[in-house]
Amino acid sequence: MTNTSRFLVIACAAASMLFASGCQYLKQDMANQPKNLPLSPSDFFTDGRSERPILENTVAHGSIADDELFVPKDSNNFPLKVDLLLLQRGEERYRIFCSPCHGLQGDGNGLVVMRGMKHPPTYHQDRLRQAPNGYFYDNITNGFGAMYGYSAQIPPADRWAIIAYLRALQLSRNAIVSDLPAELQQRLSSAGAKKE
Repeated sequence: MTNTSRFLVIACAAASMLFASGCQYLKQDMANQPKNLPLSPSDFFTDGRSERPILENTVAHGSIADDELFVPKDSNNFPLKVDLLLLQRGEERYRIFCSPCHGLQGDGNGLVVMRGMKHPPTYHQDRLRQAPNGYFYDNITNGFGAMYGYSAQIPPADRWAIIAYLRALQLSRNAIVSDLPAELQQRLSSAGAKKE
């Protein structure tokens, strides 16, 4: 190799190293952009400030405002009015999110269980019939055992609708005729008389 070719190789290597050292700035990823730093003056806004005032009713990240829909685990309160619409919404949400594991009747025999997954407990056992509403709310929100939390998928009002429907399922298995309103008791007795 001649001196000229050695010089060219060294020059090319040095040039490529210099070029490669500057490559880290080829992809900017918004590193260099026009922006206002915190507490710096700004000509864009009429008040001359770059930071904006906090809007009314803003909740800081990590702070949860007291809300009647969010209750402690041992609370038996029910923040929504239980009516037919709430129960229908709860049934719809239960069928979508809960029945694959817990089954349509809440007995823990869902389709997922039939395919080999762990069997969840039945909602009709005494322990869960006596559990406070906050217990179910917490389990829907954060998960329990093999169940993942559904806080991202189910809004708080729908969680309460599911709990209302779940309580209706529990009552349906353990109801006695005297628990029914007088009108329904009469309809049942007249239907029984027609069969005889």
